[in-house]
Amino acid sequence: MHWDKIEGNWIKFKGNVKEQWQDLTDEQLEVIAGKREHLAEKIQVMYGVDKNEAENQLSDWQKMQ
Repeated sequence: MHWDKIEGNWIKFKGNVKEQWQDLTDEQLEVIAGKREHLAEKIQVMYGVDKNEAENQLSDWQKMQ
């Protein structure tokens, strides 16, 4: 699935994101608003991973959607 579909249907996908990255708060997800770069940055900060790892996690998650 292309990221633009995820971003366009963010309300639908927020629950799936929350299941994958449980440490993200509802408020953070609202601010992220479907922006991939923002989500990657939050994953880096919240989970202490580098940019490549955050991108890999996002790519894997995106493939499952």
